[in-house]
Amino acid sequence: MIAIIGGSGMNKLSGLEELHRQIMRTPYGEPSSPLLFGTINGQEIVFLSRHGYGHTIPPHAVNYRANMWALNALQADRVIAIASVGGIRADMIPGKIVIPDQIIDYTYDRKFTYFDGTDKAVTHTDFTQPYCPIGRASILRAARHAGESVIDGGVYAATQGPRLETEAEINRLERDGADMVGMTGMPETILARELGLSYATIAAVANHAAGRGESTQAVPLETVYTVLEESMVHVRNILEHLVQDYGD
Repeated sequence: MIAIIGGSGMNKLSGLEELHRQIMRTPYGEPSSPLLFGTINGQEIVFLSRHGYGHTIPPHAVNYRANMWALNALQADRVIAIASVGGIRADMIPGKIVIPDQIIDYTYDRKFTYFDGTDKAVTHTDFTQPYCPIGRASILRAARHAGESVIDGGVYAATQGPRLETEAEINRLERDGADMVGMTGMPETILARELGLSYATIAAVANHAAGRGESTQAVPLETVYTVLEESMVHVRNILEHLVQDYGD
């Protein structure tokens, strides 16, 4: 079964024929929202809204451990995370869809591992390739079948939020090799790896990062939301083909 995590711009999944909802409890508390089970093109999927259905949970307060634990308990064999990002690299302009292949973690004070109890052995998880290559390949294949243009690869910088970054901070991220910036990539990505989940991200560029683009002024939030709405049409198209390809 494919699990889809919706982020900003995708609190609900249109095209989903809802079957039932399930409230889950985990050793780490409750997930961000009830798990929504349904079908797309006849294929069963489960949907989780990362920020809650009312988009009330800020990035630093998301219960990432509960979210990923719940999806693992449901035996999801592929997790596709949707994220909105700011574009740093010149070609990552608003409206572009990116399938990142690397990540840099700048977050702090988040519950970032399942192996932090004194009753557990010290565990070092390989994170050389943070995103599942099979999951990434399935997204890229679905995008081709859907006729959607995506950027293959890019470095996601995960920042703390909920505030946006300064221009100086974006300059630093660029020097570090980051191509895009978001607030939810970590610890979600490493938690998926610790659980052995196949996890990959579809990133929708909602705006230029601070100091990038033609204008150095702050982008109005209304403009960001408009771009996200338009981008999610393309993301949903990719997801529909991804689910269809998975069932074939």
